[in-house]
Amino acid sequence: MSEAQGPHDTVKIGIVSISDRASSGVYEDKGLPALQDWLTSALQNPITFEARLIPDEQDGISKTLVELVDAGCALVLTTGGTGPALRDVTPEATLAIADKEMPGFGEQMRRISLEFVPTAILSRQVAVIRAQTLVINLPGQPRAIAETLEGLKDAQGQSKVPGIFAAVPYCIDLIGGPYLETVDSVCKAFRPKTAIRPPRPA
Repeated sequence: MSEAQGPHDTVKIGIVSISDRASSGVYEDKGLPALQDWLTSALQNPITFEARLIPDEQDGISKTLVELVDAGCALVLTTGGTGPALRDVTPEATLAIADKEMPGFGEQMRRISLEFVPTAILSRQVAVIRAQTLVINLPGQPRAIAETLEGLKDAQGQSKVPGIFAAVPYCIDLIGGPYLETVDSVCKAFRPKTAIRPPRPA
């Protein structure tokens, strides 16, 4: 649960780490803690997390995503399984449960990663909407998770390349989800002026 206080909508978020080796105990999973830590720092809303650590099995990934949507998660974030290796099937599993694809998220994640490595073009992250839930595939490394969500800043702290999370709250507004309020110093949400709620008294 986040430390947020005050009159903010409570949000349920699914976080899914997809790894054969971590799910079998070969090494410690770092994806779930990275997702939870970043979201807790970036949102003012009270958060209930639904966490899953699962292997790279397409049917199992799809089933997990459907379960989290059905459980009422407004947002589901996955990490892992988005490269070109034979066992990397997260994008296929995600597209299989989609009502709508949201290609801009994957495009922007690759744009951010290309600031660091030319192999960013090998990443295949996708984002989709199922019912009233936004599902986004993120990279596998904790640092890359934060970079793609938060974006890149220059030496003066000004936004250099926008992170994808700036668009997440308004997307969730449009599909009928809770009103997400961000911590601006971490990642400022963008909404059209007509979509911004006036501050509510504590």
